[in-house]
Amino acid sequence: MSERTTVRLPEELLHRAKRKAAAEGRTLTSLIEQGLRLVVSHKSKPRSAKHNDPPVSKARGGLRSGINWDDLSSLVQGLEDLEYVERMKRSE
Repeated sequence: MSERTTVRLPEELLHRAKRKAAAEGRTLTSLIEQGLRLVVSHKSKPRSAKHNDPPVSKARGGLRSGINWDDLSSLVQGLEDLEYVERMKRSE
């Protein structure tokens, strides 16, 4: 059994659909029905979370010049010392 319904379509889309239906010698209703059947029966894949991968460097070579690795190790040690002090303050 068919049921009547009202749909709102953009004017341009409606005109194009009417022209297509007329060119194919069919009704607008049959064109819309066919389109809906295609959309409803289409098995879509579940959407996966969009990955936001960091950019990858295409540079080649060794370590970046100008970095003093000894300074970095002392910086890390300093951060560890600060973390230790904060833990001690919290445990008092």
